[in-house]
Amino acid sequence: MAEKPFLVLDLLDMKLPGKNSLNLKCIGGRKGLSKEVVVPNVNRAGLALTGFFEGFQSDRAQVFGLGEVKYLEKLYAENKTDSVEKLFSFGIPFVVFSDNLFPDDRFIKTAESVQCAVLQTNIEATEFCMRLMRVFSNVFAPTKTMHGVLVEVFGIGILLTGHSGVGKSECALELVERGHRLVADDIVNVRCVNGSTILGQGVNALISHHMEIRGLGIINVSQLYGIGSIREQKEIQLVIKLGEWDSDKTYDRIGTDRKMVDFFGVEIPEIEIPVKPGRNLPIIIEAAAMNERLRAKGYDSARDFNQNILKWIETGQVRDTYYGSDDSY
Repeated sequence: MAEKPFLVLDLLDMKLPGKNSLNLKCIGGRKGLSKEVVVPNVNRAGLALTGFFEGFQSDRAQVFGLGEVKYLEKLYAENKTDSVEKLFSFGIPFVVFSDNLFPDDRFIKTAESVQCAVLQTNIEATEFCMRLMRVFSNVFAPTKTMHGVLVEVFGIGILLTGHSGVGKSECALELVERGHRLVADDIVNVRCVNGSTILGQGVNALISHHMEIRGLGIINVSQLYGIGSIREQKEIQLVIKLGEWDSDKTYDRIGTDRKMVDFFGVEIPEIEIPVKPGRNLPIIIEAAAMNERLRAKGYDSARDFNQNILKWIETGQVRDTYYGSDDSY
C-alpha cells in the first residue's frame, strides 16, 4: 500500500508523461478531492445506472464512457434519476467522464451533495481505464528500502548487496566507466508492481545518482559521465552479493546450485561473489549479466556443461583416456 493516504487530488497533481498521462481535470464536486482512494481499481457504471446494484463495486473509481453518458441523457430526459441517486448513496470515491464528455448539470449537483468529485479526461474510456490501472499499480505497490547499489548491465538490472565497505560503490563506478548505467547508490527503493515485477529506484531523485567513494567523497555520476550513464528506475533481475573471501567456505564453482531471494513473493536469482585482491569484479559482473540473459532465452551454461560431461562418459572416451594413460612410473 501507499505510505500515506492517496487522495483524489493526488491523482490530478501527478505529472505523468506521454502514454501514461491521464489528462484529468475537475468539473464538479471539488470538496470530494480530499477523499481517500482505498481500492486501486476501476468500474464501469453502466449496469448500476440500469438499477441493478447486486455486486456493485462502489469502492472503486467509476468511469463513464460514451454508452453510459447516452444512457444518462435518456434517464434525465425521462426524469428517471432514482438509479443515479442510489449510485451516489454508496459513497463512491470519484467519477470520471472520458472522451471530453460532460454530464447533465443535475448529475453534478447530486455529486456535490455527497461531496463526490467529478473528473473529466479527453482519453477514450477503455484506454483511460488501462492507464489508470497502471498508475494505481505503481502508487499502491508494496515497497521497502534496501542497502545496496542498483546498476543496469547489458540491459539486466543488478542489485549489488553486501556489508558496508566491501566495495559495492567502487564496483558500480567501474561498471559506469565501462559504459553501463547507475540507477541508485547506497539506498534502493524496491517495490513490487503487478505482483510479478520488482522495480528499483533511488529513494530521492535529487541525490540517487550521487555516489560516495571512500577517500574521494561524493561524486555526481550524471555530471561526470553524462546523462546516458544513469536511469531513474530498473527492474531487478539479478542480485549479486559481494562478500570478503573466506578460504574455509565452499563456493559454487559450476553454477548448478541456483539460489533465489524473495521480494514480496517474487523470487529473483542471487549469486554470491567473493571479493579479494586481484579479482576483476566488473568483468565477473558483466559475465553474470550476459549469462542471465542467456538463461532468460532458455540456455543454461551449467546444465549444458553437465549434459556434455554425461555424453562424454556414455561414449566411453573417459574409460579409454583412463586406461590409456601412462602410469608405468
